[in-house]
Amino acid sequence: MPPSQNTAKACGFECIYKLNCKRSFKFQLVYGEMKKGVLFSTTFLFCCLVLLLDCAVSLPLCVDSRAPFTLNKTLGFCPYNGSTCCNSTQDAQIQKQFQAMKVSDTACASVLKSLLCARCDPFSAELYTVQSSPRSVPVLCNSTVPANSSQSKAAAVEDFCSQVWDTCQTVYITNSPFAPSLQGQAGGPQIKANATKLTNLWQSKTDFCSAFGGTSTNTSVCFEGEPVALNKTATPINPPLGLCLEKIGNGSYLSMAAHPDGSNRAFFSNQMGKVWLATLPDKESGGTLKLDESSPFVDLTDQVYFNTVFGMMGMAFHPNFAQNGRFFASFNCDKSKWSGCNGRCACNSDVNCDPSKIGTDHGSAPCQYQTVIAEYTANGTGSQPSSAESAKPTEVRRIFTMGLPYTSHHGGQILFGPEDGYLYFMMGDGGGSGDPNNFSQNKKSLLGKIMRIDVDNIPSEAEISKLGLWGNYSIPKDNPFSEDKDLQPEIWALGLRNPWRCSFDSERPSYFVCADVGQDLYEEVDLITKGGNYGWSVYEGPYLFNPTQSAGGNTSVKSINSIFPILGYNHSVVNKNEGSASITGGYVYRSTTDPCTYGRYLYGDLYAGAIWAATEDPENSGNFSTNKTPFKCAHDSAIKCDSAPGSSLPALGYIFSFGEDNNKDVYILASAGVYRVVRPSRCSYACSLEKTTATNPTSQPPGPSPSLAIRWSNVSGYLMLLQFSSILLILLTLLLLIEGLNPSNRFGGRSSWDLGTGFVTVVSRAREQVCSVSSLERLFCRCDLMRGMARQKSESVGAPVVSTGDVLSTCYCVTSDVWGMPSWVTEADLQRLRDQGAICGGGDAKRQYELVLPESDERVCYINPNSP
Repeated sequence: MPPSQNTAKACGFECIYKLNCKRSFKFQLVYGEMKKGVLFSTTFLFCCLVLLLDCAVSLPLCVDSRAPFTLNKTLGFCPYNGSTCCNSTQDAQIQKQFQAMKVSDTACASVLKSLLCARCDPFSAELYTVQSSPRSVPVLCNSTVPANSSQSKAAAVEDFCSQVWDTCQTVYITNSPFAPSLQGQAGGPQIKANATKLTNLWQSKTDFCSAFGGTSTNTSVCFEGEPVALNKTATPINPPLGLCLEKIGNGSYLSMAAHPDGSNRAFFSNQMGKVWLATLPDKESGGTLKLDESSPFVDLTDQVYFNTVFGMMGMAFHPNFAQNGRFFASFNCDKSKWSGCNGRCACNSDVNCDPSKIGTDHGSAPCQYQTVIAEYTANGTGSQPSSAESAKPTEVRRIFTMGLPYTSHHGGQILFGPEDGYLYFMMGDGGGSGDPNNFSQNKKSLLGKIMRIDVDNIPSEAEISKLGLWGNYSIPKDNPFSEDKDLQPEIWALGLRNPWRCSFDSERPSYFVCADVGQDLYEEVDLITKGGNYGWSVYEGPYLFNPTQSAGGNTSVKSINSIFPILGYNHSVVNKNEGSASITGGYVYRSTTDPCTYGRYLYGDLYAGAIWAATEDPENSGNFSTNKTPFKCAHDSAIKCDSAPGSSLPALGYIFSFGEDNNKDVYILASAGVYRVVRPSRCSYACSLEKTTATNPTSQPPGPSPSLAIRWSNVSGYLMLLQFSSILLILLTLLLLIEGLNPSNRFGGRSSWDLGTGFVTVVSRAREQVCSVSSLERLFCRCDLMRGMARQKSESVGAPVVSTGDVLSTCYCVTSDVWGMPSWVTEADLQRLRDQGAICGGGDAKRQYELVLPESDERVCYINPNSP
């Protein structure tokens, strides 16, 4: 919902802002009797700055966070056909609920039916969730759809909420969904089996629509009595005339990852297993990629088995790499050549597969080759991890190992989710023509899946064995297995053949886009959602697929709700001579360098040397159109581009991957070198938006549709307030720190501090949930997991607390040099808790304390930053 609707809660002691990208940020500031004015002002400004963010996503999504699906047959009760969130069973349940309401009035019955059936709407997640709170009925449009709405105005209803009230206010409804208690409103009893009228529950139409009404904006939708439909863009979205490229390197790489420290550096890796740390040249500088081939960041070639289909397939750097130095490599190994290649075979009795019946594949026994995710560290190679220029090829931890039944289709990309911090692992169906063992549709197999695992919380060996995990990781509690007990807990999505390059949209992280390589007919791009089934090997893209072998059994069309591709192409389109194709996924372009490409998804083909730019219209609808995009090499490219024989196009060779740097500029990793997308005019491509961007450095990147332009204009309206508030926030924070460091407030002194004289500042950092505060009387920090801090384990006074690598159920409010959020406590506070029977563990020079409360699993942790 718009920020203005959250202002009431934003500036109290608890500030919750629900972004439309389905993520909640929660900030709490709890304090004692101290400089209340300063802290309150800081709190106020901090919350209001957060409210300036506007992440608009009305992506089609069901209330269970799954993607809508296409019905195999028409629903019997609710008027939703085609894309919907209800199957026939859910449709029957809604009908039963409607009948139990016993509504005698025909007009009111029609309105109530439409409200109940809104759960089948492809946008039901948006309709039934406001500020992260579920609702009993959808958000009812309570005004005319405004001009800046993304919602269609073709059948706009004048104040649908009022229409509901006027139609049903005097009609008796059994088990009314409009009870105040069901909507989180105060003042009304919970209505169960009693028949009530709206006038029994609400004093007026105004009160009713205040509780159930809402408006449609460019960032949200509301229900107007019919299925939600989004606006088509008023003016046609013309594809860019072409992509302008500059060549900045001659090397051939398979993967690229921007350095997590936000600098102009990036990591590049090749298929053989070497990783390099490179400096990217400034735009327009005429520079080239600064990379020393003779001095890799890390060399894993001794572990990696390399040939045309095997090798190092991916790398990922922990979101906190700059502090913890953790990074991960995904590669293949040969168990006949390396003792560390010792995983279980993916073909096993759990998935009804017998390795002895598979036979050899290109002379290799089943599961001779395996897929591995291993963890490494850059700690110890520099003053701090972010400055490290090399790492040792010694595994810190084996995250995952699994034997591959065949010699192809093993994916291998890994990346961290930008919001949840979990590691996503893309795995192919294991090989064999047509997925002969039906691994992709087998919910007990990890082949043909996208996995989502937690590499920050590592269970014990006994627990790993008990749970049947494939390595050192844990399972996020909200993975789809929590709703589908047949699924292996690692699985996030299924029904893929060989996903090759996935990415999260940096502006809309809920858009998780994956390219999936086809068999003989169709290459596809999928929008990945929780628990989504993408059809292979029942479908190849939008086409039914008939496998020639069915050793693993067949999955019927009617037994799955297949999610069809958002984009794709037939093999014959890209290579009419050979008919071969292999898609390479890319990125949603979010750089300001080429404003005419902004917001479009770029992808290519391995063999064809072709690049596409896809556009979503309406925005946030999940409906895409695509155009094959011409490309040229800039005449002033730092490295001259060779031309393809018989063509004016640059000779890219094979397009292996795409990359993205910290400025969101996009790179093409090809067999002929490394290319960067640059401004169109360098290739004489006309782009009317480029001149505007170039002459106005403060202008925001142009969007592909008016709704995005409106959103950016809203943000620009806050810029002056943002700058002023930022400066004031910094000054107030410095004042607070100076006050805390005042000699009169030294360790043991109380001065102006009261009520335990401590305060704790709370901040959320990825999933590590750094410290929440329970009460003022008993200040303590609590979180789920924290790992990797170098301390030693003890429960005695004066000894360090935990050892490196331990998995903790405690939380630490650490000093400002680590997190930037200091916290204070006095000796009197510690003694008070000791008197209550708490066990106190002290850190070096009494800078850190852990107190274990009696008869409680919770930990109390304090730091005194004033100690030496």
